[in-house]
Amino acid sequence: MPTTPHVERHFTAGEVVRDIVIGMSDGLTVPFALAAGLTGAIDNSRIVVTAGLAEIAAGSIAMGLGGFLAARGDAEHYKSELEREFREVREVPDTEADEITDIFQEYGVAPEESQATVNSLRKRPRQWVDFMMRFELGLEKPNPSRARNSAGTIAGSYVVGGLVPLFPYFLEHSAQAALWYSVAFTLLALLVFGFVKGHFTGVKPIKSALQTVVIGGIAAAAAFAIARLIT
Repeated sequence: MPTTPHVERHFTAGEVVRDIVIGMSDGLTVPFALAAGLTGAIDNSRIVVTAGLAEIAAGSIAMGLGGFLAARGDAEHYKSELEREFREVREVPDTEADEITDIFQEYGVAPEESQATVNSLRKRPRQWVDFMMRFELGLEKPNPSRARNSAGTIAGSYVVGGLVPLFPYFLEHSAQAALWYSVAFTLLALLVFGFVKGHFTGVKPIKSALQTVVIGGIAAAAAFAIARLIT
């Protein structure tokens, strides 16, 4: 009797989704707060749009730079730990071998059962170091283009998110009239964004959508209140 082949589907773009979440969530809330705060002081959409676009430009650059530096920091940390592991494998191999045994014991493998693997790794320094990096330190080799990709993804997501609450101000001359459309657009964008995020990350889309609306709505409301107090 033929059997259905087992196919595993794992989501492997976690870093990209994280960058999109960071950029989009800030892009939806910060420009909204600025636009809403200015609306309370002036009823001129052109001024709101000008200030909003300036904020989006500055915010996307700052967020992208932050993502770039964070990814570069991760890569530098990995390189530093890699060099240290190579040095330890070369200078204190017995200690490192004992650490392999300890790692296997955490998974319920007795020392005598893991001895063959330990002996095999001792003959392969490169694979030995890779094993220690992953299972002792929990570090994965970073993508060489990670810093550049992270900066671009975060900055681009910030721009897309920032244009959503600002869009009604392009269409309405009255900032007061545009504000309520901006609120509706922002909440709808948070709902769709949360739904899509849940679909890709394995969380129930409806649950993810509602969580995103609540959290993003609270953040936007808090930022709006602060902006109103200032203006």
